[in-house]
Amino acid sequence: MPELWQLVESWVAQSSYTADHADCDAMADALTAAFALPGLTPHRTPGDGAGDHVAFTTAAWGTRPGVILVGHHDTVFPRGSFVGFRRDAERVYGPGVLDMKGGLAVVRTALAALADTGALAALPVAVISVSDEETGSVDGSRPLAALARGAACGLVFEAGRLTDAIVTRRKGTGKLTVTARGRAAHAGNNLADGINAIWALARFVDAAQRMTAPDGAVTVNVGKLSGGTSANTVPAEARCEIDIRLVRGPDGDRLLGELDHLARALAAETGATFTIDGGIRRAPLEHLPGTPALLARYAAAARAEGLGGDEAPLMGGGSDANTLAALGIPAIDGLGPRGKGFHTPEEYAEIATFEPRVLALVRFLLEA
Repeated sequence: MPELWQLVESWVAQSSYTADHADCDAMADALTAAFALPGLTPHRTPGDGAGDHVAFTTAAWGTRPGVILVGHHDTVFPRGSFVGFRRDAERVYGPGVLDMKGGLAVVRTALAALADTGALAALPVAVISVSDEETGSVDGSRPLAALARGAACGLVFEAGRLTDAIVTRRKGTGKLTVTARGRAAHAGNNLADGINAIWALARFVDAAQRMTAPDGAVTVNVGKLSGGTSANTVPAEARCEIDIRLVRGPDGDRLLGELDHLARALAAETGATFTIDGGIRRAPLEHLPGTPALLARYAAAARAEGLGGDEAPLMGGGSDANTLAALGIPAIDGLGPRGKGFHTPEEYAEIATFEPRVLALVRFLLEA
């Protein structure tokens, strides 16, 4: 545990904003040094439009289906926007202390303990930390998927919930940029010669919003809208950005098809042209056949160390657990230390939850 606190403090002090690839690479260097444990082999994947991703495998990895431990080392905080590590009697504070450098420290400490006993090398375990999770693991899903194909199950160490509830379901996520292009004209002299892109896009926005399901299984939110040049000019272009959330994987393809059909119909009616860019970024984390058994096994280990083990309700945000589920690998999430305030300057983690989380992981791996 003294090593854990040294690592948490030094990792929090290392800025690693997703878009700052140099800082993310420095954080990858720090992880590589910390995970230099007997029985672990390091692997580094250069990022493509992202910082580097790092992974570590035991000698037994690949000999039989094993356990993949998943994290990320990027944060949402640009350099200088939120800095400093602070500790009081009950909490540790700082950028990434909860989301999710604290979780990475839990993983490292558990594996260090297993290495000290000589048990680690024989366990089929892999660890991966990606550098772009906060923006959807667009590049990080590549090495994650490659490594995870040898896994029987996955544990993801995002922030623990305040009741230690274990996350088994997350919504899938998507993002679209829709551009309507019309024809400019003078609003006073030649209004009829123009094609109003804002009006065309407004009709699209209204219809798209109505595709949100009453039960929330699919949600569509137009969160940003822009267009036009002046009030007395028929606007030639307008653009909106749309957030999509879905509970069931097949709903994503269905929704994208409906939006494409809508765009085609409005183009025929208005004379504007529509372009839809983007798509589903993460499939949902859904229950797979092995999920209940995985939940029960980890919950038993957690409860043995004084933690809660109930199943969390459906989460609205995605994580790398979604990627594992899309590969058919049962995954659970929210296994990092408890805390609150992630993505804000009030981010903190509860000191008392770190050691039980380490012990729960050790127990789980030895009994897997």
